[in-house]
Amino acid sequence: MKFSPNSIWLSTRDYVIIVLGLLIYAFGFCAFVLPEKVVIGGLVGLGSIVYFLTGIPVAITSYGCNLALLAIAYKVVGKQFVIRTIFGATVINLFIGIMQPMFPEPLIAQQTFMNIIIGAMMCGVGIGLAFTHNGSTGGTDIIAAMVSKHSNVSIGRMMIYCDFIIISSSFLIFHQIDNVVYGLVVTFLASFMADQIINTTRQAVQFTIISSHWEKIADAINNEARRGCTVLEGMGWYSKHPVKVLLVMCRKIESVTIFRIVKSIDKDAFITQANVNGVYGQGFDMVKLKMKDGKLAENGEKLDRPSPAVPHEGKE
Repeated sequence: MKFSPNSIWLSTRDYVIIVLGLLIYAFGFCAFVLPEKVVIGGLVGLGSIVYFLTGIPVAITSYGCNLALLAIAYKVVGKQFVIRTIFGATVINLFIGIMQPMFPEPLIAQQTFMNIIIGAMMCGVGIGLAFTHNGSTGGTDIIAAMVSKHSNVSIGRMMIYCDFIIISSSFLIFHQIDNVVYGLVVTFLASFMADQIINTTRQAVQFTIISSHWEKIADAINNEARRGCTVLEGMGWYSKHPVKVLLVMCRKIESVTIFRIVKSIDKDAFITQANVNGVYGQGFDMVKLKMKDGKLAENGEKLDRPSPAVPHEGKE
């Protein structure tokens, strides 16, 4: 494995954001959810049940279960998953262990539903940040991975089954359906927020630009926006004149920059913008595929230079 300043920086950044995400999760759980005596999904939820029954801190039960499951599932999930999960489980349970005694009461007094909503959103944001940087907290993911390896049940469905059983069991403790409903609300809202965070980081847009000043626009996009563009041959059917069409891919947050560049050069330029679900290749995300031999194939690494809109930059 080759180490470079760029790869070290990317790895360091990943771990910093993973820790930040897990810190947000732990704060949302300890300050808003747990004081309301609401059981959520995952091993943290299982730890909550043990805490309400015996007084054993959530972090101890959750961490112990994670290690036990990883030891059982080592051959199934693989070495990399185990290492990544041990790191994530250690960090998140350390934060929970520190924060749990700090919040014996909900942060917002006498506002149960508000606490549940805020806590769920923070948990979802935290998990989303960790997942977008290849983090893992283990939990019911481990159980789901083991079961799906030996059956036709998908990982997602198995996780839902496990979470539902854990949340529903809180009824046996408190004998209140409210707690079960709140637990389901937290689980589903946290999942929704995590999906939003994960998808937002991958949202991209595609620009189609037609202008007589296409060369200046292409140069400006390369130099100022640090994005590549591809020049396509076209024809205006009304005028019957040949035209150059610029195809540009960029992150959604960069779209305003592209608009400003084009309009500053040619205010009459014809522009279309379309959302795309994902862009993979230089400067964007990496495609990771599970090959038949079990190895993970990637399409390349992220670069710090302008990325082409399509595999080959330049005039078509």
